[in-house]
Amino acid sequence: MRVLIAVLIVVAALLLITAALSIRIVFQYQKGVLFRLGRLIAVRDPGLNLIVPIIDRMQRVSMRIVTMPIQSQGIITRDNVSVDISAVAYFRVIDAEKAVVAIENVYAAIDQIAQTTLRKVVGQHTLDQALAETDAINADIRKILDTTTLEWGVEVTLVELKDIQLPDTMQRAMARQAEAEREKRAKIIAAEGEALAAAALGEASDTMLAHPLALQLRNLQTLVELGVDKNTTVVFPAPLMSAISDLTTFLARETTAAAGRTATVPADSAWT
Repeated sequence: MRVLIAVLIVVAALLLITAALSIRIVFQYQKGVLFRLGRLIAVRDPGLNLIVPIIDRMQRVSMRIVTMPIQSQGIITRDNVSVDISAVAYFRVIDAEKAVVAIENVYAAIDQIAQTTLRKVVGQHTLDQALAETDAINADIRKILDTTTLEWGVEVTLVELKDIQLPDTMQRAMARQAEAEREKRAKIIAAEGEALAAAALGEASDTMLAHPLALQLRNLQTLVELGVDKNTTVVFPAPLMSAISDLTTFLARETTAAAGRTATVPADSAWT
């Protein structure tokens, strides 16, 4: 009886060990690549999977998007400027079979090919293009990576330039360039303002030339504005003196004409 119990215990232990060796659980975000005696036989879906112990071997492959930083690369642009550029790449495995069979370490391979592609693409652009046309550079890098990685069962979903480090001398030169550009725009705006002001003054002078009293009214308005500050000294512009003389002459002439009309009216009345 004891021998039978011992045999049953051994058999149960062997069954438990066999079950532990035969059961493989594949998570929802994984695929299981199954090899039997070294040969690929199937790609298993997520869930509970049974394999033959010792004979079969299953390798799990993650199908999630992977974020891979591309370390900073020293790059010389097309206009011979040395810059340090880092980036980040996003990729995912779309064919688990190729990702296991076609290449030994897909993550290390993508890291290396991404670094070389980054240097190659940025080196074909000038510094101004690298700073302003990052979207085009990102698209070029992704296109080149996809051409290579699709053979490994991997799709590159996104590549983004993360940081661009410029030499100190180049930063100072760009600062001077930006300052000169702002100064140029300020001068252009000031010149445009002067041109508009000159045109407005020309129109005003034409108006005043056609209506001499308009200049006098403007001078009187200036005096009123000076009087607001309660100044004790008022400087009369030269045209104002001539205007006063003209105004006096005008008033004298009008007075003489009015007196003549007054003298003529009674004589006519008497004749009538």
